[in-house]
Amino acid sequence: MKKAQRIMGVLAVSALTTSTAFATNGYFAHGYGTATKGMAGAGVALSHDTMAAAVNPAGMVFAGNRMDVGAAIFAPLRNYAADSGLLVNPDTEVVSDKYLFLIPSFGYNHMIDDQSSIGVSVYGNGGMNTFYPAEDTAGGTGTFPLLGGGNAGVDLMQLFIAPTYARKMNDKVSVGVSALLAYQRFKAYGISSFRVLSNDGTALSENNYDDSYGFGARIGIQAEVSDRVTLGASYQSRVYMTEFDKYAGLFAEQGDFDIPSNFTIGLAYKARNDLTLAFDIQHIMYSEVASIANPMQPGFNNCGIGGTGPDTSYCLGGDNGMGFGWDDMTIFKLGAQWQYDPTLTVRAGISYGEQPIPETEVMFNILAPAVMEVHLTAGFTKQLDKDSSFSVAGMWAPENSVSGAAPDGTLFAQDVELTMQQFEIEASYSRTWD
Repeated sequence: MKKAQRIMGVLAVSALTTSTAFATNGYFAHGYGTATKGMAGAGVALSHDTMAAAVNPAGMVFAGNRMDVGAAIFAPLRNYAADSGLLVNPDTEVVSDKYLFLIPSFGYNHMIDDQSSIGVSVYGNGGMNTFYPAEDTAGGTGTFPLLGGGNAGVDLMQLFIAPTYARKMNDKVSVGVSALLAYQRFKAYGISSFRVLSNDGTALSENNYDDSYGFGARIGIQAEVSDRVTLGASYQSRVYMTEFDKYAGLFAEQGDFDIPSNFTIGLAYKARNDLTLAFDIQHIMYSEVASIANPMQPGFNNCGIGGTGPDTSYCLGGDNGMGFGWDDMTIFKLGAQWQYDPTLTVRAGISYGEQPIPETEVMFNILAPAVMEVHLTAGFTKQLDKDSSFSVAGMWAPENSVSGAAPDGTLFAQDVELTMQQFEIEASYSRTWD
């Protein structure tokens, strides 16, 4: 027990100091836990390990006495290009540097009795990152997109610590609840040109990292409806976060950046004794958070230079301030698990969700080009002995892009294309005991 507590502490500190850049389903991860990631994130009705709480806390009661330690290497390859204008020289592609990220995770579960358990899961919920070198932006002048200076980009990471209680109500149904202790940090740099559209140009860019804290909850249920079919559902509340005071002139509502609610429903079907299929539908409500969902317009028309327009609430940082303009996302996840032999389990999966950025919102999303739609995954678990196992999962998100232009009549009006593809490899070690 003490050893597990020490490991959890190390993993939590590591997660807090590791820059993350998920940006897979919007800025949420495509899955949580190595086994679930091998099935493209499908796991609301099929739990594997102590990362179950990140998908459905009801599954933790099936994990037994167990500990999981894992880490992923994530590589998002992102760039933008423009035809003419002020964002970049015509027909020039600008590639974001810093494309390798380490993402640790940890989970621990303890059976109180045969019917109930307590545990904790520590994981990165999501994030976004861009880094455009000064020599590559705006023709090498070091400006992005007009009057800023130096390197340009953003860095957002989110960490969840999820203490969980799960209980079997009977032989067929289990329920669970997780408290979500959330931490996020953010910085933006090289975007000081947007001060002409901000209520507070001093709280916009070049302010290093700022921290934010919040609390929410996730509840879930799993129900075995037949010998071959299990249903699952979970709901995560909106996580209300403290404001990013250093960026009160960037994010709407004076630096507010809450984590949106989401829910997942799905089923697991045992097609054969050695083959299980899982299908999940997840919906992420980005529209709840103004900083994420507010469009660029009517900000351009109402804000004016230096916040002197007819309605300054539409300026960056205002109550109706410009955001990234994201739509809600619905993601469909299909995974398969094959028990090759008693010591080897093989997995594969595919997921699809229409990317959240409308064509009218491309310009601002140069900073957050979350355009991924398809994720292809594969993985396996190898039993090392009766108490320990080793798991691996790989992910490839094929290249996708979105094109559009800034609102007509603005200084930034030019056609822009955002492009990204992603790779990830994750490995974890698991240990169980009586």
